[in-house]
Amino acid sequence: MSSQMAQELNTSLLNQHKEKHFTAGEIVRDIIIGVSDGLTVPFALAAGLSGANASSSIILTAGIAEVAAGAISMGLGGYLAAKSEADHYMRELKREQEEIVAVPDTEAAEVAEILSEYGIQPHEYTPVVNALRKNPQAWLDFMMKFELGLEKPDPKRALHSALTIAIAYVVGGIVPLIPYMFIPTAQRAVLASVAVTLIALLIFGYAKGHFTGNKPIRSALQTAFIGAIASAAAFGMAKAVQG
Repeated sequence: MSSQMAQELNTSLLNQHKEKHFTAGEIVRDIIIGVSDGLTVPFALAAGLSGANASSSIILTAGIAEVAAGAISMGLGGYLAAKSEADHYMRELKREQEEIVAVPDTEAAEVAEILSEYGIQPHEYTPVVNALRKNPQAWLDFMMKFELGLEKPDPKRALHSALTIAIAYVVGGIVPLIPYMFIPTAQRAVLASVAVTLIALLIFGYAKGHFTGNKPIRSALQTAFIGAIASAAAFGMAKAVQG
């Protein structure tokens, strides 16, 4: 079979077999970070202020201020983290480019070593090594991925991460504050806030477990438990300080 026929056959097989992999992991991770903090931090703050007998209007004002500040802080953190990853990739890329030019034999030996770890014999990987040496860009991509374990980052990743985390934080943070918008008595509003937030935490935890491959029900219960502990601790400390 000629190489052209083999390539056409491979293309046909790939077209017939479409694998269903979840490829939005980074976006889901940012949403999880934003929503989880957005639900728990303003929830705990509102519960703590309720324990200190603050009015609903004061709790709502403080909660909105915290959501705004938290969204900016979390978004900035996401931006800096993604930017650091991109900068690290570029530094390693430049170093690898220099090594391919300066010590090509050593780099070729590293390719051979990597392939041998997959059980490929010398007579099988030698043509692959030689082919990579003739294609510097492919060689560089191979070393970045298989030697260093680094994937080329999306140049827009930092901005997208910042916006996703910030928006997710705002969405999560508004939930525990909704009762305070309609119930003027903080002692009554906090009970509604607890109910609404725990339901939101259960739904969010279930969705998180579904998308991350964990058991959804277990993830829902764990997420709700953490939120309940955070709010109970804040409420208790406020009562203790007031007393």
